[in-house]
Amino acid sequence: MVLAAGCARGDWIDRTLVTENVTGAWSGGIGSGNTYRYVELQLQQEGPRVKGTVKAFPGEGTVAIEGSVAGDVLTLKDARGAWSGELTVAGDDMSGKVLTSMGARPISLHRASPR
Repeated sequence: MVLAAGCARGDWIDRTLVTENVTGAWSGGIGSGNTYRYVELQLQQEGPRVKGTVKAFPGEGTVAIEGSVAGDVLTLKDARGAWSGELTVAGDDMSGKVLTSMGARPISLHRASPR
């Protein structure tokens, strides 16, 4: 019983530990083929909380985003509720999936400016 409690505690700590800092300007692409769009993110991280903006080209302008970092995973959503995403961060690169009304889209970004 003690062993099981110890394992559960470790898993909880791993999920809440912030190991990456995503502050900065990021650019890259979302989607593929005919659905590909170039995107730019401006992110500011304070502890596990992340706020910022995203702009897609071509697109409808700049949109506010918010999210959090747990370990090396960044979870984001836009202020309008139109999409959400989960990206794995590895230093100055991150990639993952964004869920939209049109389904899941791959996303890959690179930090364009230092932290």
